[in-house]
Amino acid sequence: MKEKGKRLGLGLVGCGAIGTVLAHAIDEGKAGESRLVYVYDLIVGKSEKLVSELSHKPKIAKDFQGLIECEDIRLIIEAASQDAVRQYSLKALKAGKDLMIMSVGALVDSKLTKEIRSFIKGTERKVYIPSGAIAGLDGLKAAAINKIDEVLLKTRKPPNGLKGAPYIEEKRIDLSAIKEPTTIYEGNAKEACRLFPENVNVAAALSLAGIGPEKTKVQIMVDPTIQKNIHEIHAKGEFGKLTVYNENVVSSRNPKTSALAVLSAITTLKKITENLQIGT
Repeated sequence: MKEKGKRLGLGLVGCGAIGTVLAHAIDEGKAGESRLVYVYDLIVGKSEKLVSELSHKPKIAKDFQGLIECEDIRLIIEAASQDAVRQYSLKALKAGKDLMIMSVGALVDSKLTKEIRSFIKGTERKVYIPSGAIAGLDGLKAAAINKIDEVLLKTRKPPNGLKGAPYIEEKRIDLSAIKEPTTIYEGNAKEACRLFPENVNVAAALSLAGIGPEKTKVQIMVDPTIQKNIHEIHAKGEFGKLTVYNENVVSSRNPKTSALAVLSAITTLKKITENLQIGT
């Protein structure tokens, strides 16, 4: 994908908390042989603020078209929202760009996922989905070669980590009134990603690696006794049993996101530019 001796040109969509951390990592050389060429955000002030903080100044795109028309950009990073994935992913691929998706919850929409798979089949285009705030996707992908009977994700977050979620608003749940660990949602990954679009992208990644968003079970718990985001994965099938436990420090820029989620994206970028590949 990357020409020898040439840094991978990147375009960033979304200059919020996640995009900002990613941009700084790229700027500091932590994301392999890559460089940030353009940034874009619907709120121009966010783009301007981000660029002012960087040593290697990328250009600011006026619109998404500016990214996909730039010949120096080989990969576009979505770090904005599920809506951005729905709006821009196919446009980026059709313009000959590869794509890395952070708001992977959008891909529980089987129609969108089928359209992306269908378009990139037989082409050189690549779509990258970082593991995010969980471990174990390598094992689950391997297990999925044969039959998997069940996959369950148990997520526990402090009240601030779920603030503003559509489900919380719809059910009028007073998070401040919860004084002990309380399960507030049980369902499948498809519904969980719709009701908690900024909180459980891990459920989408897990479902795509395993048995799909409708069969992957999700439990979400509000826990005022913790300050970290905790994810437990339980899977069983012909391969045996898999249990993974993640206790993640919350991102300093966004309480809804684990620090590991952004580190996973940085590592994905680094992996793209390296010849030595470790792990499944």
